[in-house]
Amino acid sequence: MNITSELVKALRDKTQAGMMDCKEALKAADGDMEKAVEYLRKKGLATAQKRAGRITSQGQIGSYIHGGGKIGVMVEVNCETDFVGRTEQFFELVHNLAMHIAAANPVCVRREEMPPELLEKEREIYLAQAKESGKPEKVLEKIVEGKLEKFFKEFCLMEQPYVKNPDITITDLLNEKVGQIGESITIRRFSRYQLGEE
Repeated sequence: MNITSELVKALRDKTQAGMMDCKEALKAADGDMEKAVEYLRKKGLATAQKRAGRITSQGQIGSYIHGGGKIGVMVEVNCETDFVGRTEQFFELVHNLAMHIAAANPVCVRREEMPPELLEKEREIYLAQAKESGKPEKVLEKIVEGKLEKFFKEFCLMEQPYVKNPDITITDLLNEKVGQIGESITIRRFSRYQLGEE
């Protein structure tokens, strides 16, 4: 199939990927736009995995105030170079992450950072609920583990569905951006303040 420049431009507008990457994706997908988008997402994931070990010491601290000054967020997002850290695309990513944190209220960035006392408390609650349900003893632990997985998806930033596109998680969003930008990106930390809350 002949891949036209209009088709390449349409894919680039849709994904923000490089022109050559778009052309390659369209060739691999025989001109099918949806398959080309999927191809680019997979390539972005592969690129993200290759870049995962790189040092990210540049970037931005972004902030967002929401709800008439009732919720405020500060987030530190790191990349490899100062050049990328000053681009409009990176600035937009940091802003969108701050907005997401304001809306989704995560507890931590990654599940390994979940406070152990909170995790233990949730585990006890889930175990008590499972016992109340009258399920056999041998399945209680599986029920608890399943509920903990849901808990992580709800309260760990990297596992939350992205508020602007619930079909992807924050991890998927970062992998897409790594594929587009070509540098490793890390959400280092965040603080979320809500008026009247400790």
